[in-house]
Amino acid sequence: MTPAPPIYQFRVFLEDVRPLVWRRIQVPADFTIARLHQVIQAIMDWQDCHLHEFSVADRTYGAPDSEEEREVLDERGVRLQDIGLSVGDRVAYIYDFGDNWRLVLQLEDELLPEADTVYPVCVDGESSAPPEDVGGTSGYEEFLEALADPDHEDHMRMKEWVGRPFDQGAFSLAETNQRLQKMLRLGKRR
Repeated sequence: MTPAPPIYQFRVFLEDVRPLVWRRIQVPADFTIARLHQVIQAIMDWQDCHLHEFSVADRTYGAPDSEEEREVLDERGVRLQDIGLSVGDRVAYIYDFGDNWRLVLQLEDELLPEADTVYPVCVDGESSAPPEDVGGTSGYEEFLEALADPDHEDHMRMKEWVGRPFDQGAFSLAETNQRLQKMLRLGKRR
């Protein structure tokens, strides 16, 4: 019987956004980098509508795209356990090259899998991630300013645009894990 792969515990945080948006996730070491991308989309409540890339050491991984000029290694064929991570190492992740969301994934621990846990799982976090297509860090600041001030000229437009109540300080561990489970059910296992 082949032993189960170890579990990597990452602290994932979004750079240049206040309050700090972060998540602590546990993923099997045999996940591909492409699958890790799906996990990040779920924990940030994003919709995977834009290009992305991971940088580890001197290598860049992403989804191959014949129309793009950038050179990336195909993330679908590379497993986390094969990129040589050690506890303390960081992986850079950029999502949406227009909004330029920059996340850092720091490997905090390598754990043994627990028999009663379905992986991936989010075990902690704080703050809502910015809505998709809000315009990057500066657009997000303007969005928050407009939402906070009912007299702001863009207040109603931003409320309608986001289409749901938005609380930048809110974080629901249960909802985050529901999104992860939905991702598993939909079979996004590249």
